[in-house]
This record gives sequence, structure tokens and C-alpha cells, in this order.
Amino acid sequence: MKQGIHPESYRLVVFKDMSNGHTFLSRSTAASKEMVKWEDGNEYPLIKLEISNMSHPFFTGKNMLVDSAGRIDKFKKKYAAKKINK
Repeated sequence: MKQGIHPESYRLVVFKDMSNGHTFLSRSTAASKEMVKWEDGNEYPLIKLEISNMSHPFFTGKNMLVDSAGRIDKFKKKYAAKKINK
């Protein structure tokens, strides 16, 4: 590893997965304005995550299909019409 390019200010931080509420304590240099009381009774900075290994489909084995405004249906109709025309 190159010397002098890695941060020295690692501290304990609580990460919270906002999609399912799972929290875990780890070390990080990420900044946070919020604090949370952890299971050991101490307060730590809180970092909110949109997704973590506890909610990501790859790690959970659950495939989630997100259909925004029927885009999948529009795609299927568009290419189904081209199949018929051939």
C-alpha cells in the first residue's frame, strides 16, 4: 500500500439500513451530524444507508423487480409488436 494516502481518523460508527431497520457497529471516517445510543450504552455517530447486505437482493436471495410507471410492460408491448410484424 502507498504510505500517507489512507485516513488516520477511524472511529466507531453505527450504520442503519433504512429499508429494513438493521443496524451494525463498524469503524469509519464518514461524517455524521446525528448520534444514536448503541446496545453497549455509548453514543456513536449514525450513518444512514439506503441498502446493505441485509436488504440487497444478491445477499438475501430475494429478487425484487421494481417497475417504475409500467416501463417493463411498455418494453414488452413494444417488442412484442415487432415480433408480430416479422
